[in-house]
Amino acid sequence: MRANVVLFWILAAFFALAAAIYIAWTIIDAGEPEWVGLVAISLSAVLAAFIAFYLGRVHSAQGGALPEDRLDANIDDGDPELGFFSPWSWWPIMLAAGAALLFLGLAVGFWISFIAVPIGIISLVGWVYEYYRGNFAR
Repeated sequence: MRANVVLFWILAAFFALAAAIYIAWTIIDAGEPEWVGLVAISLSAVLAAFIAFYLGRVHSAQGGALPEDRLDANIDDGDPELGFFSPWSWWPIMLAAGAALLFLGLAVGFWISFIAVPIGIISLVGWVYEYYRGNFAR
């Protein structure tokens, strides 16, 4: 995490320098500053500084080194347990289709949303209760 903190501070300094060069360049070229680009580049510097500050505080508060920071760490040391996911399940695809229809209904015609909501509810219930019926019931 220490490397990330250093990289974000370097990125913040780069954007601050780029903002200074940008305002000088636009004043030389047009006679007045171009505010949209200046604000965008300056806020990019501020965002990078915020992230660097936050990561620095988290790094100092946790007290130890992450597996990514240790030279003797294995790849598996940084892998958390993410949960159990069914590789054969079709319910996530159906749920994505229901969400796609819902957004299509919001964009094209609201009547499509009335078709999408039951598909989404049925898919969500099917995915949650997948292991309560059939061959894989527990």
